[in-house]
Amino acid sequence: MEKRIIECVPNFSEGRDRRIIDSICEAISAAGGVEILDVDPGEATNRTVVTFVGEPEAVVEAAFEGVRRAAELIDMRHHHGAHPRMGATDVLPLIPVAGVTLEECAAMARKLAERIAAELKVPTYCYEAAAFTPARRNLAVCRAGEYEALPKKMEDETGKPDFGARAFDEGVARTGATAVGARDFLIAVNFNLNTTSTRRANAIAFDVREKGRPAREGGKLTGKPLKDENGKPVMIPGTLKGTKAIGWFIDEYGIAQVSMNITDIAATPLHRAFDEVSRAAAARGLRVTGTEIVGLLPKRALIEAGRHYLHMQQRSTGIPDSEIIKIAVKSMGLDDLKPFDPAEKVIEYMLESKSGDGGVRLTAMSCRGFAEETASESPAPGGGSVAAYMGALGAALGTMVANLSAHKSGWDERWKEFSDAADSGQALMQRLLSLVDEDTAAFNRIKAAMSLPKGTDSEKEQRAAAIEAATLYASQVPLKTARAAAEAFPLLRAMASDGNPASVTDAGVGALAARAAVRGAALNVRINAAGLADRAAADELIASARALEAEAAAAEEEILRVVDSKI
Repeated sequence: MEKRIIECVPNFSEGRDRRIIDSICEAISAAGGVEILDVDPGEATNRTVVTFVGEPEAVVEAAFEGVRRAAELIDMRHHHGAHPRMGATDVLPLIPVAGVTLEECAAMARKLAERIAAELKVPTYCYEAAAFTPARRNLAVCRAGEYEALPKKMEDETGKPDFGARAFDEGVARTGATAVGARDFLIAVNFNLNTTSTRRANAIAFDVREKGRPAREGGKLTGKPLKDENGKPVMIPGTLKGTKAIGWFIDEYGIAQVSMNITDIAATPLHRAFDEVSRAAAARGLRVTGTEIVGLLPKRALIEAGRHYLHMQQRSTGIPDSEIIKIAVKSMGLDDLKPFDPAEKVIEYMLESKSGDGGVRLTAMSCRGFAEETASESPAPGGGSVAAYMGALGAALGTMVANLSAHKSGWDERWKEFSDAADSGQALMQRLLSLVDEDTAAFNRIKAAMSLPKGTDSEKEQRAAAIEAATLYASQVPLKTARAAAEAFPLLRAMASDGNPASVTDAGVGALAARAAVRGAALNVRINAAGLADRAAADELIASARALEAEAAAAEEEILRVVDSKI
């Protein structure tokens, strides 16, 4: 299952006093569960931008603690800087990275804004995707007049904040107001050109950016700019929604670039921007020689790009993420100017490398390491983890046959059919791999519950409840494994019947592995459920496991008949 990750980029109205900045960052880190990726103070703006990521609940809590500390340390009555501002925490956007939608981030932002106003007494506006009205999607509308306008806005029907509206008292005078919002991830990217001409780079930027270029009389570049009835320039829109772009020359590289911010990666994915800038450049006799990513980006941007270029090649996309990312890197020339290391540029990978939990996931071990860990004196990993791994191997074999079938000579017209099958197999394999570690985690939860104190009657009750909950979870996890492993049979059946005939026995071995996974997981359901005090829940879990065993036996037998007929 994909890990849920969001990013938060609060802007605090302090960029000069390092002690205050460090204290705010310490409050964010102390909340736990987040990684601070960047701290960018600006002296002229008197403003610091902090970037941190983590799972949604942890990020929201860390953001709240950051706002709390800023409200304690920053007095807006004495703040001056070059950047627009209205509060100690000026803006606080939540940004989906992985496994979370923009709509979910918007809901979180609204709840966070309400909590900040209720508990910290800081008035809050909701902007962009979290806005309650269309006008307030624009941050400039929320921040109109900046801090100095708050005395009037706080009690004005149209200007008052969404939460915490009241008279401009001493508290508001000190903290100002905060805008809490949700927006999609912004990708900053530069497209390298085989020219030194800034003018030509600008022309390409104007061709593609959403704002476009000014319309001129006669459609000529040297014509007089056209204006509408209000005296505003008439614009010819560009071809890429949700983008801003300019052209410039970079001394360091000796080339011109189209520098772009993609503010809506749903409307304009990275690969679409690359293709369109390449098209616009070619129309002007130029080439895009590569791409430079500024800062970090979410893994999905590279996965979408890699899948796009594999589809253009009529190649299967049911391959590991690392291979898909390699295709994206080469297709867009991400390593044109310098080496591109996904571990340093992809948020999810950076977060993994910074986790620092000291634990070693079973799925991160070598085959030998996993086998030796299983063979050790420790009771975990045990049969549940091994069952999940057998299921993953069964799905992996079905995926392999699908990929080989997609590339089989003479079957070119069927590549999409097999690519889709490989995609489903790849996703199933990943789910089962996650269950390898989850099964061991479930066992450890029982151990933790068993170690709770049992001196007083209250402690005994709490311990018994914790053991019951942990035992229920330890019964549910192998049932999830059995259900997931059973999902491999349709793929394996299709590959045995219609896949590359040279690999039919691989589909057969996959069926054997999948059935072993179902049976092994069912055994774990039965032994764990036996320890439940809730016998009705135990009986239901065991009945579900036995039904899956029967279905798996029939599916395995059917697939092996097909395999035997083709050998």
